[in-house]
Amino acid sequence: MTAIENRRILVVGMGRSGMACARFLSDRGGQVTVADSAAPPAVAAAAAALRDRGVTVVLGPHPEDLFERTDLIVISPGVPHTLPPLAAAACRGIPVMGEIELASRFVEDPVVAVTGTNGKTTTTTLVGQMLEASGRSVFVGGNIGTPLIEHVSSGRRQDRVVVEVSSFQLDTIAGFRPRVAVLLNVTPDHMDRYEDFDAYAWSKGRIFENQVASDVAVLNGKDPSVAGISRRIAARKWFFNPTSPGEEGAYDEGGGLVFRIQGREDRKVDLSAVHLVGRHNRENIAAAALATLAAGGSTAGIERALKGFKGLPHRMSPVATVGGVRYVDDSKATNTDAVRRALEAFDRPVVLIMGGRDKGGGYDALRAAVRERVKHLVAIGEAREAIVRELGGCCGGRASMAPSMDAAVQRARQAAAPGDVVLLSPACASFDMFTS
Repeated sequence: MTAIENRRILVVGMGRSGMACARFLSDRGGQVTVADSAAPPAVAAAAAALRDRGVTVVLGPHPEDLFERTDLIVISPGVPHTLPPLAAAACRGIPVMGEIELASRFVEDPVVAVTGTNGKTTTTTLVGQMLEASGRSVFVGGNIGTPLIEHVSSGRRQDRVVVEVSSFQLDTIAGFRPRVAVLLNVTPDHMDRYEDFDAYAWSKGRIFENQVASDVAVLNGKDPSVAGISRRIAARKWFFNPTSPGEEGAYDEGGGLVFRIQGREDRKVDLSAVHLVGRHNRENIAAAALATLAAGGSTAGIERALKGFKGLPHRMSPVATVGGVRYVDDSKATNTDAVRRALEAFDRPVVLIMGGRDKGGGYDALRAAVRERVKHLVAIGEAREAIVRELGGCCGGRASMAPSMDAAVQRARQAAAPGDVVLLSPACASFDMFTS
């Protein structure tokens, strides 16, 4: 547990997790300063609320000594820990941590943590619902929405805490130790933030670094990057997509999920009533089921949760069928691997709307899927020219650019025929066109 009372603490970033940390730290007697480079009008209400609590707020350019006159620095996920003033503070021995690390030092409930490039939110939600259906009380949060520090602030105890954890949050952990940790997959993403793919993969793998032999690591057996990470894990390994007869884990068999744990092959879960589509969602289900069992849930609870789970918004969500054309919102697909998985879920021609703010990974990984399934590509946002340049030839040159989302939908509508799918799956961030 970290000492807080009377310590000088700097919180960098006034997003939801930064605000939650500031409240938590000030309530426990910390001398808290919050800094955000945003222009004052953008955060005026939040700044006023903090000042009412006795918190010092620094907006705009940071004074040079701000990162020196403090005992602890807590950063929001959107703040790179490699920024020069943060790196310099760490070199001087000032602890620099994120909200997830801070919260973990006060959490007394067993933690289940989920990370991966794609599928984190669906899997985290499923684990929470499966445990609840198994009769457990559960807090579900982290990168999924409610910061873990808010659970700590509430003072409520739960049987299990289930958190989604991003690579940005894992960058600054020190003692964070989930009793059950899940790594779904690792494919290129956030290349605008990391030096290279290896650095990004290493960050994801940190979810296991404090686990011990009595903990459980849930792993994707067919992901080569995950396989590399698994070799340095101390915890017990349970695989979905197992590749060896001796591996413990879960696998699909005849429309059901079979578990091979402690040498036994049993406890089949029926998947015939599952509403989620796509091979990737079968993987998410298997990972969630294994995590649930490792955290003390039951197969009956797993089945109950799956029957009632309809999926999450903006993830392969049907919007409407108009003129025989099916419109699907997959706007949470903000990297190429997520778009590829979405395209693979359809057996009919797709008119694909994609684009936004480029994240630095390129679009080569989509060439085969676009060539096989996309009849027309509509590109939007800052990346639209690069997308048409790299992928336009894969759909026979049937590609166009649109200046807005409304225009993109109209062009997609004109290109689609009855029986087709219009899919919004951007492969990019959205901050060039939208605020969230």
